[in-house]
Amino acid sequence: MLKTRILFVALTVCGLSAVCPAVAGTPAPITGLKMPESVLAAPDGRLYVSEIGEFGKDGDGQISVIGADGKAQAFAIGMDDPKGLAFSKGALYVADKTRILKVGKNGKWKVFAAAEIFPAKPQFFNDLTSDKSGNLYVSDSGDLKGTGGAVYRISPAGKVSALVTSEDKRVLAPNGLLPDGNDNMLMVDFFSGMLYRITLKTGKMVSVAEGFGGGDGIARDRRGRLWISDWKNGRVFTLKRDGEVKLIRDGFQSAADIGLSADGKFVLVPDMKAGELVWLPI
Repeated sequence: MLKTRILFVALTVCGLSAVCPAVAGTPAPITGLKMPESVLAAPDGRLYVSEIGEFGKDGDGQISVIGADGKAQAFAIGMDDPKGLAFSKGALYVADKTRILKVGKNGKWKVFAAAEIFPAKPQFFNDLTSDKSGNLYVSDSGDLKGTGGAVYRISPAGKVSALVTSEDKRVLAPNGLLPDGNDNMLMVDFFSGMLYRITLKTGKMVSVAEGFGGGDGIARDRRGRLWISDWKNGRVFTLKRDGEVKLIRDGFQSAADIGLSADGKFVLVPDMKAGELVWLPI
């Protein structure tokens, strides 16, 4: 079994709770969001947040934009259950239930990759990321109980191929994705709480660390540390290059798909059930 060292550290004197008073200079949480799942910072500092709305209800999902004033404004509406967000070649893409959408600068969207073009019928598209070549990668968490999971690669031309599937018994409910250099992809599994490194050319998976509960989002700060959220238990961890895992904050209702602020000073945590976006200082 993979052995992982887990240390518990508090960011403030009041402990680990997500409701602790903010560190000086930390923006206040952005409230009033409707089931926020993913957050993505644009180079100009604006934040894009996917809001699922009501799970399973088509047409009530949206992408909101948060500017310097801290107010969320609807940007792209009429989606189903939007989750993962990614920029590729200047365009915004969204993992929306069983399809991938491309959103224009005016907020109008179109289907970029329909469910029908995937090798297997999509069940629960979750996270989305991109590489320097313009390929998109989407995780399908399957039934969230360990069956039907996969990670797919979508070329700029819209061609789909499977990177990993549930034929590998370790692939249970793939969730958070993050490129790791030019040749690898990190993936955290929602069902097992395991973090894996996947070789892009071969699909070979190697265990990196464990203990992330309902692993959701992955982000890397400017010091090279990984930040990983645990949706099920409302926690956020860091993973250093030497393998040391630290619990940074708990007390969230459901820490979803985290991201890094444009200035690199904060990890942004969508607390889905609380309807908030919380800033964690790095």
